[in-house]
Amino acid sequence: MAEFAWPWQYNFPPFFTIQPNRDTQAKQLEAWCLLVLSYCRHRRQYSLDVTDAQHSPLFHNQHIGRKLPLEAIYTVLEELRKKGNIEWTDPKKRNRCLIMWRTPEEWGKIIYQWVTSNGMNNTVCTTYELVNGDDTTEQEFHGMESWLLTRALQTLQLERKAELMGSEGVKFF
Repeated sequence: MAEFAWPWQYNFPPFFTIQPNRDTQAKQLEAWCLLVLSYCRHRRQYSLDVTDAQHSPLFHNQHIGRKLPLEAIYTVLEELRKKGNIEWTDPKKRNRCLIMWRTPEEWGKIIYQWVTSNGMNNTVCTTYELVNGDDTTEQEFHGMESWLLTRALQTLQLERKAELMGSEGVKFF
């Protein structure tokens, strides 16, 4: 895996303090949201534990000795929740979230393009084959967590491009 390319803001100390000016703060939160999604995409990470994350390189730049405070991490994550990019596993505790750097609809389209280009329409395959099979190792959805795969396949089912067969199979049309 190639090394993650940090944005320029990551080495700018004020980036790690939520700015009081409303316009500046909006741009800052947008940059943080983009950073979180890019970082998780690069690492193929589909969930985030807040306690672990506050000590990870994502929110702690040891090179400049700056760390985003826990309250600010929650502010960033709330912004991502409003945009539909995260969901709390327990909305009351808010200690772990599911991350969607692509929407289930986008994933569904990517999967269906792969199915179509490989002539797998009108065939049945297992969800394991889709995300762990030898045929998908070069695909972006390879290794996807089951909760997100199910949601992506459900979007295809709504479009009548697939039919879920229990929790482990799918037929594509």
